[in-house]
Amino acid sequence: MQGIPTSSAERAPAPDLARGIMLLAIALAHAPLYVETVGRGPGLLNDVVGVFHQFFVNNHARPLFAFLFGYALVQLSQRQAARGGEPAAVRKLLRRRGWWLVAIGFAHVAVLVPLDILAVYGITSVLLAGLVRAKDSTLLVTAGIVLVPSTALVALAMWFPMSQGRSTYEAGSIAAGTKGFAELLAERLTAWPFALVAGVFMVVPGVLAGVWAARRRLLEEPDRPFLVRAAWVTTVVSVAGALPAALMQTGLWADPSAAALWAAAIAQPLTGYAGGIGMAAIIALVALRPGNAVSTAVQALGQRSMSFYLFQSIVFVAVFFPYGLGLQDDLGLAGASGVAVATWVASIAAAELMRRAGHRGPAEILLRRLAYRAPAAAARPDRAADRV
Repeated sequence: MQGIPTSSAERAPAPDLARGIMLLAIALAHAPLYVETVGRGPGLLNDVVGVFHQFFVNNHARPLFAFLFGYALVQLSQRQAARGGEPAAVRKLLRRRGWWLVAIGFAHVAVLVPLDILAVYGITSVLLAGLVRAKDSTLLVTAGIVLVPSTALVALAMWFPMSQGRSTYEAGSIAAGTKGFAELLAERLTAWPFALVAGVFMVVPGVLAGVWAARRRLLEEPDRPFLVRAAWVTTVVSVAGALPAALMQTGLWADPSAAALWAAAIAQPLTGYAGGIGMAAIIALVALRPGNAVSTAVQALGQRSMSFYLFQSIVFVAVFFPYGLGLQDDLGLAGASGVAVATWVASIAAAELMRRAGHRGPAEILLRRLAYRAPAAAARPDRAADRV
């Protein structure tokens, strides 16, 4: 049995709305990595934006994406099963789709930038396909086990620059400097396997949380009282966990002790999982309200999330790299965040035009044709996009 794509008539608004907003979080997380000095520009504005990033962007965008990816895996599996797909055939589809995501992610790295998450989620899909139907206890135990190395990897990446009084964005910068395309390509391909392994560890807990939530249809059939409680608790936890790192990064907490540095570096990514999942709960609450033109456009963006994730890379390379506009030397954290927001707004406008014209995202069409092996079905305008 070959997989059958999902009809757009079957889609609930909350998951697509969440994916549309997720792209803003990803843009805000990635754009500052393209500049050489995040402190360039108005200091006060950079500090304000920096605090916002610590509370709502850093280590929040990744868990939100992971949660929604896990949610989509269950949605895809359940729909295929409802259409007569045997469990083994559904697992095969998930793994085939995952390997094609790896291939697309590799092409993304080879052509554009080292910041790729498609291959990470492709490998995760291959590895976790067998857990989509596992017991809840198995999901929770697996997520808990992987949470330890996941948090440790991010904590170490935060602790090292913080111990030197440096910005974590500058430490992770992918600014091109004066390097040419060939040199950057060699660096990307050398680092890619290591980034892929680390990335899988980082996203598995969030993906399994999404699998757990999807089984309960928390986004399609939202329980308002539960979502309100979840949103409050997770937001408070994530803000409290990010506060020490925010104070240190802005210099308001000067000369922290070694123990305090480690505690801040661990607390921020650990509670970021709660923050990312809490964002999904907040978006589900927003989706309970009657739809309007803005929410419809953001949903259209969410339905084309992979295409517009790749679009972000194209824009950022064109704006920041030396063989583009070369603004890596001119913009700091606030300026880069402005580029991120502008890119997201442009993405919404383009996605809405595509929705009105009945066009799917090109990356979604490609993935569907490769994974489902049904070109004729994938080309139909009434078919919904595969979400990543």
